[in-house]
Amino acid sequence: MTLRELNPGQEGIVTSIGQKGPLKKRIMDMGVTPGIKIKVIKVAPLGDPIEVNIRGYELSLRKTEAENITVKM
Repeated sequence: MTLRELNPGQEGIVTSIGQKGPLKKRIMDMGVTPGIKIKVIKVAPLGDPIEVNIRGYELSLRKTEAENITVKM
């Protein structure tokens, strides 16, 4: 399941980041790494961006970024 599939209030554990190259590095630099707990706070009305809580701070991700983050519940 991807991060994009989670609804507000749901949380999961990051298992992998599918993209390679600069996008993967950018996502990991923001603190999204395998094994970390991530919770969806809210989704914008049109679905982009998605606001998540990770490592104690709020982070907004685009739908395309969220599709590359695999999580388990």
